[in-house]
Amino acid sequence: MLAKIIGWLPQLLDGARITILLTICAVSMGLLLSIFLALGKMSKNRIVSKLCGAYIFFFRGTPLLMQLYFIYFGLPQINMALTINSRFFAAFLAFSLNSAAYCSEIIRAAIQSIDRGQFEASKALGFSRAQTMRLVIFPQSIRRLIPPVANEFIMVLKDASLVSIIALADLTKVTRAISSSSGTALVYIPAMILYLIMTAFFEFIFHRLEARFSRYEV
Repeated sequence: MLAKIIGWLPQLLDGARITILLTICAVSMGLLLSIFLALGKMSKNRIVSKLCGAYIFFFRGTPLLMQLYFIYFGLPQINMALTINSRFFAAFLAFSLNSAAYCSEIIRAAIQSIDRGQFEASKALGFSRAQTMRLVIFPQSIRRLIPPVANEFIMVLKDASLVSIIALADLTKVTRAISSSSGTALVYIPAMILYLIMTAFFEFIFHRLEARFSRYEV
């Protein structure tokens, strides 16, 4: 049994690398997009607010699996120019768009949790709205963002197993391939252990970040 696990490890670790890379890239891009979505939804411009709200509602209200299917299989049927040949990029796009919708609500809640007096004080000091958000609101929101963003990251890490349906060689896809070729399901044991190790590692990282930023909390 131990010899088999050692033999499987190189392939499983390659799959784990794809899973981690996809998660980091997708959540990073999702966070970047979510800032604009959150600010857009809070905008006084009704058109911008409604458009951002519709985006968030769509991506939060439909299954990620369907979004992935549509981006990889559906877009080419609309127009061949929309074909995405890279499985990794298709997965990255689907996960980024989905993560942006969830992270935007996290950011919006963090911003709105800041006392309204902070906005009024900044306005009295002559700060523009952009300066207020950049210099006053965002720095205070960071610590409040870390726990929910950590949860989103871990969820994406585990949901990344969905990419096996488009044959991207993530940890789940590799595990299934080994199971099929070897005729044993025992390979799922080291695979699950690897998921636990990845989850524990990133939870530790986020815990350290939260502890670091909590030092500066007033």
